[in-house]
Amino acid sequence: MVVRITNPGKTVADCFKYRNKIGLDVAIESVRECLRLRLATPSQIAEYAKINRGFNVMRP
Repeated sequence: MVVRITNPGKTVADCFKYRNKIGLDVAIESVRECLRLRLATPSQIAEYAKINRGFNVMRP
């Protein structure tokens, strides 16, 4: 499976958008790693999640 990485915040939001295909555990791990490595801020991830209509899934 080929995954294009535009920027880390959008990639994390896309992981939640396609969580049924890649798995919820992968999506959650992507958030943790992105924040741990300081690749994106929580506000950047939330902004892309709102654009992708996945913010309500990611919020809890």
